[in-house]
Parts: sequence; C-alpha cells; structure tokens
Amino acid sequence: MKLMINNSSMQPIYEQIVEQIKRAVMTGELKEEEILPSVRTLSKDLKISALTAKKAYDCLEEEGFIITVHGKGSFVAPANRDLILEEMRKQVEADLEMAIQKGRSCGMTNQEIKETFDMILEETL
Repeated sequence: MKLMINNSSMQPIYEQIVEQIKRAVMTGELKEEEILPSVRTLSKDLKISALTAKKAYDCLEEEGFIITVHGKGSFVAPANRDLILEEMRKQVEADLEMAIQKGRSCGMTNQEIKETFDMILEETL
C-alpha cells in the first residue's frame, strides 16, 4: 500500500491518510485482516508526526475500517458490506453536491441542473 501526502492540500494530513486507506479497503487493495504499518513506521515513512498517524488510525478504527490489537498492531477489519456500501453512498452524495455547486457557480438554475442530471442518467442506461 502506497500512501501519498499532499502538503499543499487544505485537507489535513490525517484525513488524507484515512481517505486513502478507506479507498484501499473498499477496492480490495487491502484485504480483510491484513496488517497495516505500525504508527511509528507510518509516521517515519510519510515523514509526519506519530500523533498524526495515530489520529488517522483512531478515525479508521472508530469508523470500523480497522481493528487495533494492543501489542500486535492494526489490521483491516473483517468486511462489513453495509459499512462499505454506506461509505460509497456518502462519496456519491459528496460528488453530486460538488457538481450542483459547480452548476450554480456558472449560473445554472436548479431546473437546468436537474435536466442535465436526467440527461446524463438516461445516457448511462
């Protein structure tokens, strides 16, 4: 697993890590029960604070993507299909929200945005 940190991004580093690990779990790049690098190793490899790496792992554990076993490390949690589907739905909603904001920023009305969405939806069937 290769993580990339963008130091010029407005997104906090721990969120970048969380997002990339979630994506790797959802795409199957990271398999169920696969061990993740230790907090210390991750922080060293990415040249970030150990506290930042720990915060990312804490968030992932809170959301059910990883399990941490004291003295053994952090592992990808057993697949929870509902959790993964919910995460994917949240990403779709965020993408749609961004598309709506772009449409509004160039002067499109709600009706024009809906018509564009319906047209694209029809084309993909």
